[in-house]
Amino acid sequence: MQITTATRQAGMARLTEFTPRMGRAYANGRNYDYGPDRHKDVSGLSPYLRRRLVLEQEAVAPAISAHGMEGAEKFIQEVIWRGYFKGWLERRPTVWAAYRDGLSQDMAALERDRALRRAVAQAEAGSSGIACFDAWAGELVETGYLHNHARMWFASIWIFTLGLPWRLGADFFLRHLLDGDPASNTLGWRWVAGLHTRGKAYPAEGWNIAKFTGQRFVPAAGELAEVTAGLEQTEPDGLPPVTPLRQPLAPQAGVPTAFLITEEDCRPEDFPCTGLDIVAVATLAASHLRSPGAVPDAVSQFEAKALEDAQTRLGLGGEGLRAGVPRDLALWASRAGARQIVTPYIPEGPLRDWLRAAQPALDAAGITVCEWRRDWDSAIWPHATAGFFKLKQKIPAILDQVLGG
Repeated sequence: MQITTATRQAGMARLTEFTPRMGRAYANGRNYDYGPDRHKDVSGLSPYLRRRLVLEQEAVAPAISAHGMEGAEKFIQEVIWRGYFKGWLERRPTVWAAYRDGLSQDMAALERDRALRRAVAQAEAGSSGIACFDAWAGELVETGYLHNHARMWFASIWIFTLGLPWRLGADFFLRHLLDGDPASNTLGWRWVAGLHTRGKAYPAEGWNIAKFTGQRFVPAAGELAEVTAGLEQTEPDGLPPVTPLRQPLAPQAGVPTAFLITEEDCRPEDFPCTGLDIVAVATLAASHLRSPGAVPDAVSQFEAKALEDAQTRLGLGGEGLRAGVPRDLALWASRAGARQIVTPYIPEGPLRDWLRAAQPALDAAGITVCEWRRDWDSAIWPHATAGFFKLKQKIPAILDQVLGG
């Protein structure tokens, strides 16, 4: 699936095109991976939803209108899964910190261990010798996309058949996926590994791959490891407790304000600027923060186009910044005479880490960071405390709250 145009217009066009397939076609066909350029029963909306070039409610509303709540149930659930994962990580931010710190340790091990380094390089290059896995590695690198079912199979083979560290696999995905999202990616890999739903690892099985790839791939008997246990023994203390949601500071009217646009939300025009004394506007390129490794040009270019499109729609002009030395954020705002920075909410992930690193310089300069959190997130995140099933029961009430009945 080639997705190259990172604009709201392109996302809305894709949404309109896919709406007729959001019902029975999606429910019956969404698990089938027929290969690149043949993903007709999945929407391809994820890069747009991830950056909110298209809003979740904008995807769900036409599905309900065209197919009804029952007919569009599977599509609605998959859209809400993204909000569930974001909320789950917001409620347990130490899980992101553990991934980040563990990845640093895995990267250090990679430098020391020649055999591990060779095995990871072969896996990423699509040279493992497992036909389906190698094809998916190539598709990911070439297109920046993988079918969701293929992502699960790939992660399972990486972890249980190839025996590679799961965080290195998650990093490979996060580097290359155009829809790469810290919450969905980290928790998806943890789910496959048996760490999210404790003790329930996801097995890549030959019959399942054969069926849902339309026999494109038929792994030989014994080619894939039998998964009898997950990696829960690597986290013997279990999941951390649920914490209260972080409450963002609201912008203050009349205060000199710097408006910051990031790829976490490329719909800045939705937020109330009335009463704000806006003295500076900037986009912040940050996709390079996804990984200690090199992030492909295709990902950074997609981000750049999305930010440019957002800035144009906001209509206030501005400049482009890059998330480099964290204290530079305070220097930018100070030069403009700003006393507060306003931005759509930045959830747990690399950019939130960067902002935390920038906080001492912001405090010293007397600059406050204020955020807007969307109603969609505020409706879902309070329920993202356990498994998805508990949240699933709340979906009618959530949609009534967000869509207004």
